[in-house]
Amino acid sequence: MSKMVHAGSRKVGVAPGTLIHIGKKQLTEPKITVIDYNADDFQELVAENIEEAYPFKDSENVSWINIYGVHHVDLIEKIGTNFGIHPLVLEDIVHTDQRPKVEFFDSYMYIVLKMLQYDKDKEEIIAEQVSIILGSNFVISFQEIMGDTFDPVRDRIRSSKGRIRKQGPDYLTYALLDSIVDNYFVMLEKIGENIESLDDELLDDPTPKTLEKIHRLKKEVIFLRKFVWPLREVISSLQREESPFIKESTSIFLKDVYDHIIQVMDTIESYRDILSTMLDLYLSTASNKMNEIMKVLTIIATIFIPLTFIAGIYGMNFEYMPELKWHLGYPAVWALMISVSLVMLTYFRKLKWI
Repeated sequence: MSKMVHAGSRKVGVAPGTLIHIGKKQLTEPKITVIDYNADDFQELVAENIEEAYPFKDSENVSWINIYGVHHVDLIEKIGTNFGIHPLVLEDIVHTDQRPKVEFFDSYMYIVLKMLQYDKDKEEIIAEQVSIILGSNFVISFQEIMGDTFDPVRDRIRSSKGRIRKQGPDYLTYALLDSIVDNYFVMLEKIGENIESLDDELLDDPTPKTLEKIHRLKKEVIFLRKFVWPLREVISSLQREESPFIKESTSIFLKDVYDHIIQVMDTIESYRDILSTMLDLYLSTASNKMNEIMKVLTIIATIFIPLTFIAGIYGMNFEYMPELKWHLGYPAVWALMISVSLVMLTYFRKLKWI
């Protein structure tokens, strides 16, 4: 999973607004893409440098500038200077352990949240911070790594499917948020599949490895909850606040995103309960197995107690013991021991202990 708070110690004593990248450096070089569109036309380009994106600030169209790689603080600072972004917002962009939130300013609004992706090789969920600046006619998104869940949005812009080309930057922001939230369902589906297979394993033959899998899944669910729970308040704020950047027509779509987040939260809570139950079931099964083993050992020990007593008596070295010189003494003791064992086994079976 992504590494978080431990890197924050590098900020101690630094003045507010100082840009220091906190997090893992994911890319060698940043990449800048621009999509500029209106209802009738669009253009898409990969900018060689950030200066190529400056003219789109005053474009009459909707401009989407996407930055891959927030570790390049000089680049982030140039964007902030040209687009008038507050230094504290720039600081949050390069500080990649932010809690999902939204902040409103006079000329733009700032949204930060987590994009989640599933690493098949490591079988774990990876979180990436995504920051979005919504201006009057532009959207700037900042990502840590290449690859995202935004391809369906790009395809809709290219093919002019739906209403996206006819709407403003607020609708584009909604589309990006919706894409991220929809991907949460994909993550939950992966976890659900793992829980289902784990449930079969738990009923068939649970092992210590099963317990390890339960704990790993619980961590993933808690990990998801940590980033999804505050996002509910973010979307709610976007709906409540009277901001010139969010049209009423777009607010209706944000309600749909809010509903999806509630569904995600309900599923997460359901998975938490299931995993807690599975943990209890594993511990109960392990305890029952231990009880069965202890019962068998106890029965064996109980049977051998009288046998040990008999063997102990005739193992004493007294000279005057009547049975010692009896020529049938040895088989008689064996018969006595076997009889005692059979009687005890019959009694235990009658009690249904075996």
